Amino acid sequence: MTLRFVRALLLFVTLATPALAEDGYDLWLRYRPVEKHWRAHYRTAAQSIVPAGSSETIAAAREELAHGLGGMLRESIPVEATVNCDGAILLGTPSTSATIASLNLPLKDMGTEGYLIRSAQLNRHKVIVIAANADIGVLYGAFAFLRMMQTRALPDSIDVASKPRIQHRMLDHWDNLDGTMERGYAGLSIWDWHDLPHLSPRYTDYARANASIGINGAVLNNVGAQAAILTPAYLEKAAALARVFRPFGIRVYFSARFSAPIEIGGLKTADPLAPAVKVWWRDKADEIYRHIPDLGGFLVKANSEGQPGPQDYGRSHADGANMLADALAPHGGIVIWRAFVYSASNQQDRAKQAYDEFVPLDGTFRSNVMLQVKNGPIDFQPREPFHPLFGAMRHTPTVLELQITKEYLGQTTSLAYLGPLYAEVLQADTYARGPGSSVAKVIDGSLFGYRETAIAGVANTGTDRNWCGSIFNQANWYVFGRLAWDPDLSPRTVAEDWVRTTFTANPAFVKPVVDMMMGSREAAVNYMTPLGLHHQMATGTHYGPGPWVSDAGRPDWNPTYYNRADRDGIGFDRTATGSDAVAQYFPPVREEFSDLAKTPDEYLLWFHHLPWTYRMKTGQTLWDDLVAHYSHGVATVAHNRQVWQTLRPYIDKERFELTAAYLAIEESEARWWRDASIAYFQSLSGLPLPKGEARPRHPLSHYESIRPTDPLLRP
Repeated sequence: MTLRFVRALLLFVTLATPALAEDGYDLWLRYRPVEKHWRAHYRTAAQSIVPAGSSETIAAAREELAHGLGGMLRESIPVEATVNCDGAILLGTPSTSATIASLNLPLKDMGTEGYLIRSAQLNRHKVIVIAANADIGVLYGAFAFLRMMQTRALPDSIDVASKPRIQHRMLDHWDNLDGTMERGYAGLSIWDWHDLPHLSPRYTDYARANASIGINGAVLNNVGAQAAILTPAYLEKAAALARVFRPFGIRVYFSARFSAPIEIGGLKTADPLAPAVKVWWRDKADEIYRHIPDLGGFLVKANSEGQPGPQDYGRSHADGANMLADALAPHGGIVIWRAFVYSASNQQDRAKQAYDEFVPLDGTFRSNVMLQVKNGPIDFQPREPFHPLFGAMRHTPTVLELQITKEYLGQTTSLAYLGPLYAEVLQADTYARGPGSSVAKVIDGSLFGYRETAIAGVANTGTDRNWCGSIFNQANWYVFGRLAWDPDLSPRTVAEDWVRTTFTANPAFVKPVVDMMMGSREAAVNYMTPLGLHHQMATGTHYGPGPWVSDAGRPDWNPTYYNRADRDGIGFDRTATGSDAVAQYFPPVREEFSDLAKTPDEYLLWFHHLPWTYRMKTGQTLWDDLVAHYSHGVATVAHNRQVWQTLRPYIDKERFELTAAYLAIEESEARWWRDASIAYFQSLSGLPLPKGEARPRHPLSHYESIRPTDPLLRP
């Protein structure tokens, strides 16, 4: 089945059956008919499509425009060889179109992925030009043009220029070869390894969705890698995916298992300095690139949570990364080495360990090695301060790793829009080179002049028909891509675009829904981990409250390790009187987090252990303020449910009811978090609840007995 046939079939369905039930499969690429007055405006601007070039990427841009315009205008848009009327959309590059070359467009600084969208006059005809230096830029421009139409933001005269600030904008799929997913909440793995290299049309739609928001890389397998992914049978399967993705500008990557030379290579060692190991990896790289000539490279999790690595042989992370980098370098591949490491034998604050391991190695990594760092120093918590490695690695490019799948934020059923979380870390000031040294400027290379730049998001896609488990989870995939392209975008602006393209552009729907989204992550922080508390979830599942858990396999897997709650107080002292984790930040940040008077309330218990009677900036005691935050989180979710009920007239029944059901679940679980947490902390503090606050519905023993793996036992 050709790409053209798939697009034609989709257009037929859009035109012939506009009343089809909505299941979320179309994501933000719905292209539903626009209102009558907008249709008249758009018909003037879009009379025909004039593509220049014969590549698969230009074909994808042409077909996307035909599909999108046909859906919004409810008519087929012809593809022409030349501009012969007003309203032609000319797309191509100066090298494929003499007409575009003659316009002398300012493309010099746009790179290979940037694009221009401009109104122009050609042969006395008013046209729109979508131009770039390379075909992939044209495709990105086509998607941007369609987004302007979908959001009702197409002006009479267009002059748009855009290029990505970060080179490698990637999804990390934590998918296993048996079809399961680690922290996946939308069905099974999106990759059907059993059927590959047979190709499902879903892979093309996955590529379309990613290209529409500028994502250009996909790590196919879990960071807890299986060596089999590098065997010939799987290379053939992965090559089939790469062929689908290539026209959409997406390169594939593998998570590589460090012990692969032993497991599939027949060697007795994986020592990175052993000559035989170096030869094995070099030969394996040659084999991989014969199957996938444009492989992006390897993502590696080593000496972390039981994964094999160079330290097994007394070698450093740099020794391991450099050995792999040397194998990939002749092919232009990169090694992305994860900094999520912590040792069971290390008794210091877990938040300090990655910094202590990697900062001494700065400057010793090969030029094609990058260090992938989670947004915070613990593990994708609802809120964390930015990781101190950002700004500390001046000579080693650092990659920001974000989580799109909501491992600690209610997983499938909660409404937690992560745009504010992403912006919070991107705009955090490291002070690495004085004020204005934001994390965004670190990872985009502008602060230290990194040769390679990247950002990664742990993907939330799966086999569910709606891709992400819930409709609102799609927004996190969307905002990740948009902020990866431009880290300075407002998360509210992105949310508005997502709502308009996913649901409706009706302002009566857009504003209340965007307001819900913008407050949803803060609500989750409040009912789960307010005032800087962190890692308070149940063991194993990371679902539901467990602040009392103290019997996990190692100290830093226990919530009690982090809350340090007792009769006298609560919080983790990371100042000079405690673990001194604050010392890993540059002086202005260190001073802010060390000083009680300057520490923002949202990080208070992350950095300070305080008595329950400590007087907050609000004038309330810490205990009273903590309880108020829990209750406020629940109240916000309850309010969101009420707002959503008023919006039924504006959207389809299917997506309305699914979201309503999930909001009901979230309210129940928010109360569970509130009541269980208050019951536990009150058992230690012995303090009465503030006036007007409801008592937990059950005694602490009830909450302690709940097994989050059994949904029937959840409140």
